[in-house]
Amino acid sequence: MPALVMDEPMLVELATLTGDRVDDLDDVRVLFRSLTGAIRARVQGCDDVIDQIVTAVLADGHVLLESAPGGGKTEMANTLGRCIAREPGGDYAAFRRIQFTPDLMPSDVTGTAVFEPETQTLAFRPGPVFANIVLADEINRTSPKVQAALLEAMAEKQVTVDNHTHPLEELFVVLATQNPIDMSGTFPLPRAQLDRFLFKLVLPRLPREKQLEVLTKRTSRPSAPTAAVTPEAIVRAREIVADNVRVGPAIHECLVDIAEALHADRRVALGISTRALVLAVPTLQVWAAVQGRDYVTPRDIKALAVPLFAHRLELHAGAKDTALVVNECLAAPIEAATRRSLSR
Repeated sequence: MPALVMDEPMLVELATLTGDRVDDLDDVRVLFRSLTGAIRARVQGCDDVIDQIVTAVLADGHVLLESAPGGGKTEMANTLGRCIAREPGGDYAAFRRIQFTPDLMPSDVTGTAVFEPETQTLAFRPGPVFANIVLADEINRTSPKVQAALLEAMAEKQVTVDNHTHPLEELFVVLATQNPIDMSGTFPLPRAQLDRFLFKLVLPRLPREKQLEVLTKRTSRPSAPTAAVTPEAIVRAREIVADNVRVGPAIHECLVDIAEALHADRRVALGISTRALVLAVPTLQVWAAVQGRDYVTPRDIKALAVPLFAHRLELHAGAKDTALVVNECLAAPIEAATRRSLSR
C-alpha cells in the first residue's frame, strides 16, 4: 500500500504543539505530518508503516511490529516517544522501553509495592508501563504470565497491583516488536492479546537504493526530534476526528459484511471479533481525516483491512496467508458498499 502523499510542509515549527492549538481537522493534519515527518527523518524506506503507526496513535490503538532484527522497529518507537513533550519529573514518562526476556516478572512491567521504613507503610512504585509510549521489545520472548500483565493496561488503561487499581493516562500506546525468524525460546502471543493490537505491521526489507539512502543520511550523532507534541494535543486531536469525520451506514454495513465473509470462509477457523470492528471505526476516521476528507469511504477500509484484520484470523491447516484471505473476502463487501454510498 502506498504511503500518503504530503504536498504541504511535513514539519511544524519546533514550538510545542499543545492541546489548545488543535482546533480543527487542519490542525490534526499538521500534527500527523509533524509526527510522521520526525520519524521519516530517522527511518527511511518505511513511509507506509510510519503513516499507519501515527494513525494508530491518533486512533487510540496499539501496534505490533514484525521484522527481522535491524529493520528499524525500535528506532521508530524511540523517535515517536521522543516527540512527546511533557514536563520532566513524576512517575509518568513520555517514553519507556521494556526488553522482554524469559526471566522477566509481571512486577517488572506494572510496578510493585515497596515497604517504606520512614512511614512503616507499603508504597506503590510504578513500573515502566506508566508512560505515554511503551516499547515492548521482543514481546514474544517472555512468558504468558508477563504478557498477560499488559492485557489490563492495553484494554482498560489501568494497572491493578495488590488489589489496588492505578489509572494510566489517556495517551497510552504500546508498540510491541517481534522477530518472525528466530522462534527458539519464544512464547507465541495468544489470540486474546493479538486482538488488543489495532494493527500488525510487517516492515519490508529495504531495496538497494533505500539502503544506500540510509547509509548516506545516517549520522554518528542522532539529531533531536523535529516535532514536539504534548499528550493533550493528541487526545484533543482524537476528539476532533471523532466529532467531525462522518461514518455512514454503508461503512458500518461493509465492516459487518467483511466479518461475516471471513467467518463463512472455509479457510478460516476463527474470524474477527466485534472488538475489531469497533476499533476499526475511529481508525478509518483518522485515515480519512489525514487525507483531507471529513467522511469515510470504502477505499479507506480497503487500504487498512489487512493490518486491521489479518493478525486476528486463525486459519485451518494448509492455509497460511491471512492477508490473501482478507483481501479476497473484502472484495464483494467493498463493491456493495461503494454502490450503496453512491446511491444515497
